[in-house]
Amino acid sequence: MKLAAVILENFRGYCQPTRIEIDEDLTAFIGKNDAGKSTILEALEIFFNDGKPEQGDACVHGNAADIRIGCAFTELPAALVLDSAANTSLAAEHLLNEAGELEIIKVWDSSAKTPKEAVFAAALHPTHADAADILSLKNSDLKARIKKLGISDTTVNLSVNGSMRQAIRDTCSPLAPERKLVPLDKEEAKKVWEQIKPQLPMYALFRSDRASQDGDEEVQNPLGFAIAQALKEMEADLKKIENAVRARAEDVASRTLSKLNEMDSRLASELKPFFKADPKLNNAFKFGLIGDNGIPINKRGSGVRRLILLNFFRAEAERRRREKGALSVIYAIEEPETSQHPENQRLLVRALKELAIEENTQVLVTSHTPGLAGLLPSDSLRCVRRQEDGTASVSECDDSELAAIANELGVLPDQRVKALVFVEGSNDVEFLERVSAMLKPSVPDAVDFTADNRVALVPLGGAPSSTGWPNTT
Repeated sequence: MKLAAVILENFRGYCQPTRIEIDEDLTAFIGKNDAGKSTILEALEIFFNDGKPEQGDACVHGNAADIRIGCAFTELPAALVLDSAANTSLAAEHLLNEAGELEIIKVWDSSAKTPKEAVFAAALHPTHADAADILSLKNSDLKARIKKLGISDTTVNLSVNGSMRQAIRDTCSPLAPERKLVPLDKEEAKKVWEQIKPQLPMYALFRSDRASQDGDEEVQNPLGFAIAQALKEMEADLKKIENAVRARAEDVASRTLSKLNEMDSRLASELKPFFKADPKLNNAFKFGLIGDNGIPINKRGSGVRRLILLNFFRAEAERRRREKGALSVIYAIEEPETSQHPENQRLLVRALKELAIEENTQVLVTSHTPGLAGLLPSDSLRCVRRQEDGTASVSECDDSELAAIANELGVLPDQRVKALVFVEGSNDVEFLERVSAMLKPSVPDAVDFTADNRVALVPLGGAPSSTGWPNTT
């Protein structure tokens, strides 16, 4: 699956329902401090990693109690296994929205002392009285509905819920679908969420303002996320091991109770083996990095720690390029330019771009730095602004908005530039940078476009003519 949009309502600065479009590769949220950029990434952290909003997360500019965080997905699984005897699909169960996306909405009542999560699919769902609720019905209830509608037993498999649901929909015409929130965490509908949840992308958020403590996640998080990825990729094998251990332990307990029964049947009848909790393998693997003389890397400067993060992204881009068919992953990083030399900023942006174009990979970044925003394609930019009433808004950037965005971010004229070199596109920029860097060592007078601030390369975005040569008209 790929993330297509984030939907926020009554969450911090986002008061009214706000749909934020996400690029299939790289999306950058730019804007002033405290505009609402980090809120988007933190909302996704709550959504994907089973977090919970706090009572203070409800928007102060509204009166609603429910906090809503939603995600819309594309590139959906072709089939769902809700019944062991037959497959179905999200489309067949009427769980897609108007755009054909899977839109999952999580809701919390912020007025409660401990807000509980409720999960819904925002979908075009049947409103016909006999078809609207069938996703949540048990086998016995579906049989009763089949009987009520007078559907012949010979035309439907009464042992397969999916078969009965389809027969009911075929009978209840018109279905009159309308957009509604379909509960996915109640009764039989839980099976749908149990099938969808493991197929959601993994989400890794790298914040810019972590404290420098012994367990500093600035460094530990990339390594810990590597463990999480490995465990998810090996989930099927680990489940077999878990089941084998359970079976072995239960067998030992059963034989022990059998022998106890011979000596004290009353006591044996009162005892029952059980597992106190499921194993948590994430906590079983812990590793990190240590510097010279045994000094933890988190005791080094913040720039060094961010440099490790930079190279984590570079390594991930290389790994995902090599390992086709890897799990879907969303990497989110706040202010990647933090504590970094400008050249390292360029390297990081290049690494993020390389990572973003890999299959099943998306990258999200936030920034309020003009230099970093200028290194990214304009169609990947999302401008986050604080409105006069204090609420946040997000807009996609087009060429007409770039001047206003530059003014907001505080872009100043670069007095060092003495010459402009106009080229057709970003590939030309990369070509000239690489060639000039190769020539410089042997041709001292050559201009190195990667380091010489007196010259700026300006892509014009022109298209080739029918002859194959640049169109200069």
